[in-house]
Amino acid sequence: MVDKSLKNMKKTALVLGAGGFIGNHLVSRLKSEGYWVRGVDLKRPDYNSSEADEFFLYDLTEKHNVERIIKTGFGHPLQYQEQFDEIYQLAADMGGAGYIFTGENDANIMQNSAIINLHVLDAINKLNQFVQTPWYNDARLHSYTPKNTKIFYSSSACMYPEHNQLDPDNPNCEESSAYPANPDSEYGWEKLFSERLFLAYNKNYNIPVRVARFHNIYGPLGTWDGGREKAPAAMCRKVAKNSGEPLEIWGDGSQTRSFLYIDECIEAIRRLMEGEFLGPVNIGSEEMVTINQLVDYAEKAGDKKLERTYKLDAPQGVRGRNSDNTLIKEKLGWAPSFSLEEGIRRTYKWVSSQVNQTKTATNSPTNIDMIRQLEDCGTQQPYKHYGS
Repeated sequence: MVDKSLKNMKKTALVLGAGGFIGNHLVSRLKSEGYWVRGVDLKRPDYNSSEADEFFLYDLTEKHNVERIIKTGFGHPLQYQEQFDEIYQLAADMGGAGYIFTGENDANIMQNSAIINLHVLDAINKLNQFVQTPWYNDARLHSYTPKNTKIFYSSSACMYPEHNQLDPDNPNCEESSAYPANPDSEYGWEKLFSERLFLAYNKNYNIPVRVARFHNIYGPLGTWDGGREKAPAAMCRKVAKNSGEPLEIWGDGSQTRSFLYIDECIEAIRRLMEGEFLGPVNIGSEEMVTINQLVDYAEKAGDKKLERTYKLDAPQGVRGRNSDNTLIKEKLGWAPSFSLEEGIRRTYKWVSSQVNQTKTATNSPTNIDMIRQLEDCGTQQPYKHYGS
């Protein structure tokens, strides 16, 4: 039986990478606006239950999986299978500096992410052509007006040239500075390729795309441990866990970045999708800080002052990066509304609660028994995911 709520929603949306940090928040926003939402990922959200109407655990590197989930009502008679109004493609093989910049994961990052994007665009294009055939309308028993499905693609500031980000005080991340291309990582090269891929499908097949370049999105419900976390969550964790030992910082602490709180990011995505501008466009903050200043905010949020050590041979990325919001202000009238200090305060509160829960669970007899059982049985490989 097809979900009756599907027919009552004003719009339908497909969120690929819905088990990840940004995708999870995006699903909640879309539901609050009255959308019927399908989420897809290799895993569910880590820290809460998804609000999606449907959630499928699918590997999007498999073409047949993408072809199935790209239309509503799959698995049901053809008359219930239609195009989505909007598709949000956030699925990618990604993580923080400890995952992206070591060089050890380059092949997987490039292959997995590129394959997903190729499958998604190919499936959308084929579906768009299929729904216009007489056979499709005959099989549905009534006429169907094809939808001009909008698709959002989440690129990254990592695609900007390394040579424009050597000076930590004056990085250049204005959209037109992308060429001549010279990203500092294979992750950045894949993002640049995929931007061009989405724009090529727009040019050749008239698929309405929207492309955004994210700049260090952070906030509650994001990965905070395990090697794939971003700098704000990592610093909040290090401060929250700290009981007096020196706090380790990767690099010399003078490298610069800007960070955008998750609620601000979701608002910018929605404005981009509602407007006519294709992009690419930066979605980030212009409040540039050093990593030392980021640690200052985390310490203030945790009411601690810690000694610092610097690991100069750790993965660091470029020396400086800061969002240039001139274009997004012009095209969408959007700018972040509150400070990094406030965002870190909110994030620290959440990360600290997770740290405390982990301590409680680790010290409980039940959990210790479970750990011993796992050690006796051996461990499985971690279940990777593609969510942003």
